[in-house]
Amino acid sequence: MATEGLDMRTAVGWAARDAGGHLSPYTYDLRKTGPEDVLVKVLYCGICHTDIHQARNHLGMSKYPMVPGHEVVGEVEEVGAEVTKYRAGDVVGVGIIVGCCRQCHPCKSSNEQYCNKKIWSYNDVYTDGKPTHGGFSSAMVVDQKFVVKIPPGLAPEQAAPLLCAGVTVYSPLKRLGLTSSGLRGAILGLGGVGHMGVMIAKAMGHHVTVISSSDRKRGEAMDHLGADAYLVSSDAAAMAAAADTLDYIIDTVPVHHALEPYISLLRLDGKLLIMGVIGQPMSFVSPMLMLGRKSISGSFVGSVEETEETLAFCQAKGVTSQIEVVKMGYLNEALERLERNDVRYRFVVDVAGSNLDHTLSSEEAA
Repeated sequence: MATEGLDMRTAVGWAARDAGGHLSPYTYDLRKTGPEDVLVKVLYCGICHTDIHQARNHLGMSKYPMVPGHEVVGEVEEVGAEVTKYRAGDVVGVGIIVGCCRQCHPCKSSNEQYCNKKIWSYNDVYTDGKPTHGGFSSAMVVDQKFVVKIPPGLAPEQAAPLLCAGVTVYSPLKRLGLTSSGLRGAILGLGGVGHMGVMIAKAMGHHVTVISSSDRKRGEAMDHLGADAYLVSSDAAAMAAAADTLDYIIDTVPVHHALEPYISLLRLDGKLLIMGVIGQPMSFVSPMLMLGRKSISGSFVGSVEETEETLAFCQAKGVTSQIEVVKMGYLNEALERLERNDVRYRFVVDVAGSNLDHTLSSEEAA
């Protein structure tokens, strides 16, 4: 159903009120649906490590109250009069960006995630001056440019992590020309992004090594995710034997760590792709890059276009994320477990099945 200038609606989400990061029910107004807006009823929302950083103000930029969540899958309820790509009933996704300037070079080259004026899906201010809130909520209003259609046959709860973790891996592999079959790659860190890295790289036909600090995840990596090899970073002999063997390493570790042990694993023209959000300086000695023409590259999620490609690729190749589905009432415990790396490998919140109105009434009664 196409509409224009719809009356403001109320949403129920779970919000952090301060840097303690505890989330609890919160009611707020959604903006009026504009001519190019899509009103999305949230079905599922993945939980990303970034949600912890933002809720707890680890990056020093948090504004409260804040409703996190940026791996959002939902059903279109209504569309604005100028919306052409979607209609009521479509299952769609919304990622980490909901606005951009549309005039700069990144925007004009379909790299809007690098726009200096991008608008985050939460913890930001929209063009109307109101705060943005994310997918730990009953509904969102999003400009159609930043909405993607979930392919038929891809379960909505499985699609949620692909909107961040999946495209975060797919984008740099494509951009750096690392999609050819037969490449030898490694995934450093086997969490939400890391497990997607293993499966997407394997689907591209790569020989994939998982690098971890202990032997604890060997069975998971090789038996469940299909990795070809497993390397323990504290095993000096094994690390030495693996030197100069890899075309790339996807580094997903979200805490400070040494880079030099991993640079040494790269062969000529090898690439170290940094994915983790780390608030401390990283260091290495320059000859380690110079003497092998190696490079270190950063990458940030992916564009809307790349997100659509990621979804299509995963649907065609049968790639699915390994998830644990939880209700909204378990959200705080899930965040605590995520921080302890106690999840295999991504939490997804069943938002639509969480009866948010009931949780709000219970919170108010308490």
